[in-house]
Amino acid sequence: MSQEASVLDLRGLKCPLPVLKARKAMRSLPSGTKIWIETTDPLAVIDIPAFCNENGHVLIETQEREKHHRFLLEKG
Repeated sequence: MSQEASVLDLRGLKCPLPVLKARKAMRSLPSGTKIWIETTDPLAVIDIPAFCNENGHVLIETQEREKHHRFLLEKG
């Protein structure tokens, strides 16, 4: 069964807020849930993969948009 991933819009927030808010949001999700994280923080390209690695989540996809990045995560 394929589910549509929800979007967590964290644009405009600076490090470390995107990771902190992503961690809080993912806590309540069941394992295997996919979520898009959108951020304008330039450090997110380092922080989000590190967050996934440290917490057992899977970084499925990274997209670079004109003014922000999108990361598709699957909760581990």
